[in-house]
Amino acid sequence: MLEKFIANSVAKPGHSPVFSNPKDFGFEYEDVTFKASDGITLSGWLIKGKKEKVIIFTHFGMQSSRSGYTPKGKGVTKPYKKEINYLNTMRHLIKEGYTVLMYDLRNHGNSEKGIIEWIAGGVEEYKDVLAAVNFISTHNDYKDSNIGLLSYCMGANSTTYAYGIENGLQEYKNIKALIANQPIVISDFIKGYGFSEKKVRGANEINLERGGVDFYASCLSNVKNITVPTLVVQAEGDPWANLDWVKEYYNELKVEKEMYWIKGTTKRLESYDWFSHSPKKMLEFFKKYL
Repeated sequence: MLEKFIANSVAKPGHSPVFSNPKDFGFEYEDVTFKASDGITLSGWLIKGKKEKVIIFTHFGMQSSRSGYTPKGKGVTKPYKKEINYLNTMRHLIKEGYTVLMYDLRNHGNSEKGIIEWIAGGVEEYKDVLAAVNFISTHNDYKDSNIGLLSYCMGANSTTYAYGIENGLQEYKNIKALIANQPIVISDFIKGYGFSEKKVRGANEINLERGGVDFYASCLSNVKNITVPTLVVQAEGDPWANLDWVKEYYNELKVEKEMYWIKGTTKRLESYDWFSHSPKKMLEFFKKYL
């Protein structure tokens, strides 16, 4: 049944191993764990730099982990043929002296399965962002640090949802900046693959019936609650995104903001590796606000 295949393709965590390690790059780090508000244990790396500035990195969902994306084990439906190692991006931040927290979202990597076992597009994963920020904010070494949030795709959704709830991220005055790389609505993502509205709605019904989250859920109403300068990143040729929705996300921001359009690619996942080889915009933005 095509609708079930569609639902599984975007809501099953899939193959998301932690396939690299900071020691391979010569970074000083420690393995850390911390709990979300619903008791889910999250696993990560704390890569140590200066204590004054911390970047919290939240990866995209659906077959990714803190270390990145690998096409190995993805079968014939792999969304990208190349490996993305996020440590290649983090090395630029570490070189500038930032401490970096990288962690696995629930249902991914080495973190525990969530109470909802399906990927929720940020509706559940916002708890993980809050947990990561709280971990740094209560850490003996970093409780007085300024925090920058580097959030990709579902990670950007999760971060945005975390700003829209009571006692959410807006309560953390130590957060100074956010980079939201390609936030998205899951239904738009599916349509970008060429599936009809009827098929998307059918897949959504299957996901809801098994305890998943609405594919049409949008974090847009939460954007106005973001309280820190925000850089929105989007590939101009991304075939899986609704660019009008991304523009609306940007327009809803009530803070200092910038829009950074990545040109010259038609592959969405290439944008998640962009700062590994073109870090200038990322570094300039965090330097300005942290």
